[in-house]
Amino acid sequence: MATGKKEIRVGIIGVGNCASALVQGISYYKALDDDDENASLGLMHRNLGGYKPGDIIITSAFDIDARKVGKKLREAIFSKPNCTKVFYKDVEDGPVVQMGEVLDGVSEHMKDYPEDCRFIIADKKPVNIAKVLKDTGTEIVVNFLPVGSEKAVRFYAEACLEANVAFINCMPVFIASDKRWSDKFKKKGIPIIGDDVKSQIGATIVHRVLTKLFQDRGVELDATYQLNVGGNTDFLNMLNRTRLKSKKISKTEAVQSQLKTPLAWNKIHVGPSDFVPFLNDNKICFLRMEGRIFGNVPINLELRLSVEDSPNSAGVVIDAIRCCKIALDRGIGGVLTSPSAYFMKHPPVQYSDEEARSLVERFIDGSVDR
Repeated sequence: MATGKKEIRVGIIGVGNCASALVQGISYYKALDDDDENASLGLMHRNLGGYKPGDIIITSAFDIDARKVGKKLREAIFSKPNCTKVFYKDVEDGPVVQMGEVLDGVSEHMKDYPEDCRFIIADKKPVNIAKVLKDTGTEIVVNFLPVGSEKAVRFYAEACLEANVAFINCMPVFIASDKRWSDKFKKKGIPIIGDDVKSQIGATIVHRVLTKLFQDRGVELDATYQLNVGGNTDFLNMLNRTRLKSKKISKTEAVQSQLKTPLAWNKIHVGPSDFVPFLNDNKICFLRMEGRIFGNVPINLELRLSVEDSPNSAGVVIDAIRCCKIALDRGIGGVLTSPSAYFMKHPPVQYSDEEARSLVERFIDGSVDR
């Protein structure tokens, strides 16, 4: 199997909307010339550590939906229940999507909804994940499993350890931020970035920045909420509130980390609110912040953000993949602290976003090793 220095061999777990946006984006940016005005749009850099988006090759993909398993990735990313914006159709065929383990990846309540917006489990035997990763020469796995898939995420993390493959955990199941797990990757010399990807301009990053602004400008933040609605499978999945524990922890801590003194539990609410089918992959955030300025005078801020959810994180994932490849090239194992802090909501170490970006730039140029 021929490989080149500029090739990044990536596997995808969960061929949903996020995977669709990622695969479309890789082909979209690959088709652009370096001097095109959009060549770096939504990315840290067009060339990051010697790698461009088009250097990413999807070598393996796993899903459990009957409309995707057995199909080429090119067809699977546009299959139901995917509903994200199609911004680039001319993608490469990619690998055949193989049957993964279901475990707790599908919430029981989904069967009560129409097939167009829910998962349909394929009547197929799961493949040996670790073997497929080895056989395809996959170097890095990106995890896009549904929120609440605790057992499934840990299963795939173990498969990566067995196959000696790096792991980027885009979901709020704590792997990189759990020392027991991060130590396993460190011991095997395998890089990991996680947990729970931040979007380019998403609800949490906006909430974090505004919280830091309040803090830096001497405003006392007394109470805040962030409510999110959408119509994709992620929001349908999250109607089962028992699956939300780690998601709420991840999003809440991302905001609280920007305050010197965290808010009391009853003064902050961050999390999804409801499933609105006709919104499809459009996510709408309603954010409110209540505080006090000079003279103990009240100030209230309200914001409404509307954004296509999956493309909003795809560029971040492309940057994370390239940082992970840099670590592989340098023989660095364990948690990549700087990329995790900048790209993820629940990293092992929280920094302000400005500080985290600076650290990532230093990681890229080699002045910090992780």
